[in-house]
Amino acid sequence: MCAPGNAVAARKVQLATIFAEHGEAYRKNHKLPLQHRKVLFAIEACRSSTLGSHVELCERCAYQRITYNSCRNRHCPKCQKLNREKWVEKLSCTLLPVRYFHIVFTLPSELNRLCLVNQKILYDLLFAAASQTILSLAGDPKHLGAQTGLVALLHTWGKR
Repeated sequence: MCAPGNAVAARKVQLATIFAEHGEAYRKNHKLPLQHRKVLFAIEACRSSTLGSHVELCERCAYQRITYNSCRNRHCPKCQKLNREKWVEKLSCTLLPVRYFHIVFTLPSELNRLCLVNQKILYDLLFAAASQTILSLAGDPKHLGAQTGLVALLHTWGKR
């Protein structure tokens, strides 16, 4: 890690920047569960002075750089970039040479409270409905007329 050159890096819009600029107003107008507020805070604070810092030192040229600490939240795009890239690489080695589609099925927000107390039943119903829909549509000669497979994932704000 030697001293950086004079090249100016192009600034990209980051999720943390959006949260920093609009998060407070959003939180004022929307009642969010504590779990969601914690994730928003972690992403906003990640690699900023809020979480503290440490000094990195190059042993060759004695260049010092202050680096801000990461939040390590599993939802943080900065912290999970390497894990995501490893996952994609690992998964891509097992893919067949065919076209893939990303389809999202979402439950209406009115069911959120019901899901909290009946997770297994409702998520089982969601997976059954989603898989039956995909298999039926794909198998219908008017659409694809093919037998297909699917990989289904449940994305929630929780850890389980």
